[in-house]
Amino acid sequence: MPTCLPTVLRRCAACASERFRANGKFRVNANHKLLDAWLLVLCTACGDTAKLTVLERINVRSVRPELLDRMHDNDPGLAAELLQDPVVRRRNRIALDWDNAWRLNTGGSDHLDRDVIDVSVRFAARIPVRPVRLIAEGCGLSRAEVERRITEGNLVSAVRLSGKLSGDFTFTLKR
Repeated sequence: MPTCLPTVLRRCAACASERFRANGKFRVNANHKLLDAWLLVLCTACGDTAKLTVLERINVRSVRPELLDRMHDNDPGLAAELLQDPVVRRRNRIALDWDNAWRLNTGGSDHLDRDVIDVSVRFAARIPVRPVRLIAEGCGLSRAEVERRITEGNLVSAVRLSGKLSGDFTFTLKR
């Protein structure tokens, strides 16, 4: 589950840094009946503000009132939703860095002493993480040990465990 907003990867115009942090602030501007809205992000190096376009020249009547209220209230939940929206990411040419922005909830450690463990992983948000890292943290193993168990066949899953996943999956670990 996410613990904070991810770092936005985009080049800063002022200092050439490539990391921005979103704090959930929005800027909304109306020009007659047309509306523009941006999510504000701050450069981690120089503090310069950049705007990520959320709405561009949209008729005010076509925007849901609850969306507009959430923008006016600077809702951090809305910022998280918009950062994960592929349309917003593509429009603004940004990528997200989720390092240190999520945590693993295992529900306790009483299951670690069993010979066979069937685990179902559920994502609270679509956070791309490496399954090997998740399994290592959740089961108290090193990543090298997890890789070794995959090659030996003691760790099996219907999905490919190498690379990154952001969707739910299951795996079986044999001790």
